[in-house]
Amino acid sequence: MFRELVEKWFAPDNTVLVPRWIWLRALGAIFFSAFFSLWFQIDGLIGPRGVLPAVSYLADVKTYIGPLKRFWFAPTLLWIGAGEPMLHAIVLIGAAASIALMLNLWPRMSIAVAAICFLSFVAAAQDFSGYQSDGMLLEAALLSIFFAPAGLRPSLGAATPPSRASLFMLRWEWFRIYFESGMVKIISGEQQWRNLTAMDKYYENGPLPTWIAWYAQQMPHSFHLFSAGLTLFVELFVAWLVFLPRPARMVALAVTTLMQIGIILTANYAFLNYLVLFLGVLLWSATAQPPLSTDEKRQLRHRTPKVVLPLLFVTTVGAFLMPNFPTVRLLEPFRVANSYGLFAIMTRNRYEIEFQGTPDGTTWIAYPFRYKPQDPMKPPRIFAPYQPRFEWNLWFASFAPVEQNVWVFNAEQRLLEGSPPVLRLFASNPFVSKPPLAVRAVLWRYRFTTRAERARSGAWWSRELLGQYAPAIARR
Repeated sequence: MFRELVEKWFAPDNTVLVPRWIWLRALGAIFFSAFFSLWFQIDGLIGPRGVLPAVSYLADVKTYIGPLKRFWFAPTLLWIGAGEPMLHAIVLIGAAASIALMLNLWPRMSIAVAAICFLSFVAAAQDFSGYQSDGMLLEAALLSIFFAPAGLRPSLGAATPPSRASLFMLRWEWFRIYFESGMVKIISGEQQWRNLTAMDKYYENGPLPTWIAWYAQQMPHSFHLFSAGLTLFVELFVAWLVFLPRPARMVALAVTTLMQIGIILTANYAFLNYLVLFLGVLLWSATAQPPLSTDEKRQLRHRTPKVVLPLLFVTTVGAFLMPNFPTVRLLEPFRVANSYGLFAIMTRNRYEIEFQGTPDGTTWIAYPFRYKPQDPMKPPRIFAPYQPRFEWNLWFASFAPVEQNVWVFNAEQRLLEGSPPVLRLFASNPFVSKPPLAVRAVLWRYRFTTRAERARSGAWWSRELLGQYAPAIARR
């Protein structure tokens, strides 16, 4: 029976169907990881007592954008209500749709529901949704609606093979993620990419490194030089193999799979690398294009795919070459036609923002984080695809003054109030018995210890206090 199953799945006629089946199950798992992480954070991020309440943001959008244009500017179900019940509803419904997609139940509808729920968060999350990974997921979801088989329980979906246009567009997204990331590294003029030193401090300076990154950082310069050169080669040249016959695409799949596994092991980039990894599975599809299926002919008679897919293709080209292209600006709120460019500029140092409270005005006690580096003695963890958006944003905020990150003041205010949803973003509350008199944010510089330093002290990190990041606020 097992042999018959294998022969069925890997028959020549199924070289498109099996990769599609794998990709859609992976897409469901990625969506579930996104909603799972939001369940523990959404109240603290954009809840009524969160850092950036969605209810206040949407009220401002309605005031300044207008009662009708607001729906396009912020396409979210939270217009119905932005309180905790509605926040919980979009997470639970999105998670249920993700599970249905993993179980291959009504895949087209499951993708649509999960995408709408995720977009509802992204459109109202403000600073907590400015990540390229969010756009990658929403773009892949829209394309996968046209790619997925029809029906309630379609199995491999042999009755409705994927359209060639949708398969091309998903491969096109995979290609752009690599190639555009390589191009921006060159266009940016970043000297670290030009002299191939970009990886020398990459492992310790990334947003949320893993414990494996500590060991990678200890490698000699020749290793880092090779890694930087290989990264540029893969992004600028290997990515083009997606447009060649299947043997060439299999080479691209093998090379990029190893690359993504290496990134996953050394950095916690949420679901980003998992998404790119499984998009690569679609390179496995057969070289020869089959004749148009009945479903494809039926789709071609409808206007939706004939309009949407070409529009997305033109818009994605315009997004990279002409950011003010009309359709780019038109579709921007929906994050379905994006330009990509990862690590165009490499950070020279690692800074960490830490919140501290004081019970007496003299002694300052740190609020412990769950995931980001803080205690030098604790090894970095592997937790992706879980995404701690609050801690992730603090890494970005550390490279700019607090005036450009006013949400840090909001976080201080919520900690001073003792807001339960915001406190749940931290590992624990050091002021359970008595609220602090004041809260402040300070800035540290971190670096990985050397082998000798770690052998001597056991510490994974070495840190230096640079001073105040955000001024203290006190209770009257």
